[in-house]
Order: sequence, then C-alpha cells, then structure tokens
Amino acid sequence: MLWYKSWLETRWRFLIGLALLMCSTAGVILIHPRLMALMPMADTIDPVGELGQRIKESVDLSRTYRGYVWSQLFRQNLTQMGTLFAILLGTGGLFSYSSGGAALFTLSLPVSRNRVVGVRAAAGLAEWLVLAFVPSLLIPMLSPAVGEAYGVGDVLAHSLCLFVGGSVFFSLAFLLSTVFPDLWRPLLMACAVAVVLAIAGQAFREISRYGVFGVMSGEDYFRTGALPWLGLVVSVAATTVMLYASALNVARQDF
Repeated sequence: MLWYKSWLETRWRFLIGLALLMCSTAGVILIHPRLMALMPMADTIDPVGELGQRIKESVDLSRTYRGYVWSQLFRQNLTQMGTLFAILLGTGGLFSYSSGGAALFTLSLPVSRNRVVGVRAAAGLAEWLVLAFVPSLLIPMLSPAVGEAYGVGDVLAHSLCLFVGGSVFFSLAFLLSTVFPDLWRPLLMACAVAVVLAIAGQAFREISRYGVFGVMSGEDYFRTGALPWLGLVVSVAATTVMLYASALNVARQDF
C-alpha cells in the first residue's frame, strides 16, 4: 500500500519526465546528420571572448559522434532536465499541504515512520533510476538510423553517473520536504542550490568536472575512460546523509 501511494503521488512527474527526456534524446540523435552538414560553416566562426570559446569547444567536441552525444546529451540536456525532475520527484513529502489528510492517514497506519519515509524515498529513487537509464538507452538504439554506433557500455557508465549525481538533488529536495510543509519552498530552494552550483561550475571550469554536475555528466569517463569514483562515493555519502536526516526529521515530528 505504501509503495502504491508513493507511486500515485509522483506518477505524473515521473511519466512527464520520462516522455520529455526520451523525446529530447531522440531529437538530438536524429538531428545529428543535419548538424554535421552545417559543420563547415562553423569553421568560419571567430572565437572571440568567452562565448566564442565555448562555441568553438562545442563545435570541436561535435566533430566526433561520441563527443557530440556527450556534449549535447550527457553534459547538457540529460543533466539539466534530469536535475529538475530529480528535484520534482523528491519534492512533496509527508507534510505537504497538497496532500490534505493523506499524510495523517499514512502515519496512522500500523507501520513505523522510518518505513514510511524509507518506502517514499526508495520509490522516488527507483523512478529516478528509470529516468537516468531508459532515455539513454535510446542512444545505441537510434544511432544506426543516422549511420553511427554508440556502445551500450558507455551508455550504462554515463547513466550511472547521472543517477548517482542526480540522487544528491533528489535527497536534498526530499530533506527540505520534511522541513517545510508546502510544495514550493523545497522545490525553489533545491532549484536555487542547483543554479548556484551550475554558475560556480561555469566560473571555475578547471575544477567543475569534480563537482556534482561534473559527476552527472560523466566528464571524467568521457575524457579518460575512468569512472569518477571519488565523486560517485561523495555523492552516495551525501545522499545517504540527507535521507537519514529526513528520517530523523519525520521521527521527531509531533502530530
């Protein structure tokens, strides 16, 4: 019953996120031949200033199919949209005003509060796991349609990085939802943290690959072929700590 209730609370966020991420992935793959046809025009761009350098970097990465997929999907679309939906899946917990009397009913069931929180967190993480892996699997499936190939192993490695890094934002939103009883404050605060981290990553690009967004994009794996183990371990630790804090918050609430 708890699993089903968690599914009912988050199913539309999950389904909309899955549809959008899959459409974004398919669009990026299928538009590849047209962008390659425009590549000679990109060589005429004069890389003046920071913006010009970033455009040149994107063009250089896109000269290979693997670089194109990483720069357009894993570094941008899947990471950015994935962060938003990880936050949405974590937002709106036991104390949300929008749940009406459902929260009190849930906590009145003959189960411990730790189990209630654990099931809600596990259900959300399971949905985030699907969002992190399933859209990415379209890449090797659709690549032959544009005359290219992409390894399933690379997809799984990048999806693992996306899931583990995105779980940090899920757990942050989940923790905030045990502190604030409304839907919007946890959502906006978690998004604000994500924006600040993204801006910091752009300002300090030499170390951005070691931040949470660097982990999510799998930049180390793309450039060196090695998983960012330190970043993955730190992300798992941060997720665990915040979920544990969420359980403590729920346990000490007086209803």
